[in-house]
Amino acid sequence: MKYVLAIDQGTSGTKALVFDRTGRVHARGFVPVPCTHPRTGFVEQDANTLYASVLQATSLCLADFAGDRDSIAGVGISNQRETVVLWDENGEPLVPAVSWQCQRSLSICERMREAGWGAMIAEKTGLLIDPYFSGSKLIWLNENDDRVRSAIAARKAYFGTVDSWLLFRLTNGASYRADYTNASRTMLFNLSRLEWDMELLSLFGLDGLHLPDLSPSSSEFGVTDFGGLLAHPIPIASMIGDSHAAAVGEGCLSKGVAKATMGTGSSIMMNVGNEPQAPAKGLVSTLCFATEKRVDYAMEGIIISAGSTPSFLKEKLRMFGDFAEAEQAFNEYSNGGVYLIPAFSGIGCPHWKYPGGAQIVGLSFSSSWQHVARAAYESIVYQIKDVIQVMEESANVPLHELYLDGGLVQRPFLLQYLADTLNRPVCTLSLSEISAAGAAALASLKLGLVDSLEEYKSTQEISRRVEPGEGVAAAAENHAQWLRWIERL
Repeated sequence: MKYVLAIDQGTSGTKALVFDRTGRVHARGFVPVPCTHPRTGFVEQDANTLYASVLQATSLCLADFAGDRDSIAGVGISNQRETVVLWDENGEPLVPAVSWQCQRSLSICERMREAGWGAMIAEKTGLLIDPYFSGSKLIWLNENDDRVRSAIAARKAYFGTVDSWLLFRLTNGASYRADYTNASRTMLFNLSRLEWDMELLSLFGLDGLHLPDLSPSSSEFGVTDFGGLLAHPIPIASMIGDSHAAAVGEGCLSKGVAKATMGTGSSIMMNVGNEPQAPAKGLVSTLCFATEKRVDYAMEGIIISAGSTPSFLKEKLRMFGDFAEAEQAFNEYSNGGVYLIPAFSGIGCPHWKYPGGAQIVGLSFSSSWQHVARAAYESIVYQIKDVIQVMEESANVPLHELYLDGGLVQRPFLLQYLADTLNRPVCTLSLSEISAAGAAALASLKLGLVDSLEEYKSTQEISRRVEPGEGVAAAAENHAQWLRWIERL
């Protein structure tokens, strides 16, 4: 039996898992990673801590693995996207990594829109002008941080999303590459030509920036022994953004199959075939995944605040102590006319509004904490509904299947309310580590452990299928009120 070691480096932590060719997990390791908020709207992470967490999670995973370490044939990596890492020729970070959540480049984005760059950027990259994507963060750093500006001017600044940074460190600087999916999130990548767009790089004032070489998600990226944790180096056979990896892990291998990842934020992604669609109605056009034999494109809707919303009520407002307990407490309640607009860092697709903070609306003297807690969960569902509705209209591709993944799928109320609001069934797979599974599937394909991604998909089992219930009419009425509140922003 041969195995794949999958690394899933996310916003809140790093997982390492050992998979076999059927997608079964044989060992796990997890290490949390922190975010810092040095100023309002700023979100950063320590790049060296991200790398260290990979080694720590791998060490824990290997200690949990009962098999022969020599049977691990290769590595697959999935990672948080859009986060900007800049380092020098010695592999030392120039500044803290700027998280995908960071809003520091709002004014840069407004300036880009006023300059009339929106249509050109959308045509080239499939993206909207938004702080979410890497390009505006790079412009901000170049204009506001002397360390970055001088390094770029001297052509000594190396840029990468988290995949490139981890690869660079894991290979001791021998490999400096990125995969197409991560590159497609930077606002520097030409979606049709599958290459860096030098015209955009020059327009953004970033000519002196080093960029990684590009490869399909399933490729030979280099070799690593994880700093001596393995007796000999093994190939890194896949790298892919975590939402794209989830699409592969859940089997979004044909047109009209979609997934919704419900974590800190949320990504709803639908496979639209082998040709990119024009971005529209707040959706972005992106890569779904790429192998050496095929490139699949997707439409994606981005939700900035999903699981972070109930977490805020629990951790910052101390409204309740346990998610399951809170869900039991409000499950019997209506929302009482209370809505939570989770604009902590703005509202994402399809609205893309930045009203200056989250809002709780519709409060009355009869409102309770249970109404507010329920409103937090409902806000996640309404945002997914908004995305799917415009996705079907814009891509002209009917949704055939919707798979859900992420920590929030453990919340029964959320799944039922989503099925009611969409008025269609939703499914989860038995395997919870979907992004890691997608990275492992792509690595297994490259390593020859499976003949096709479809073969890998055939081994996956559906855990839950939730049908719409008695709450469909009430959910439709509540969603209509949600849209009225959004319009008031």
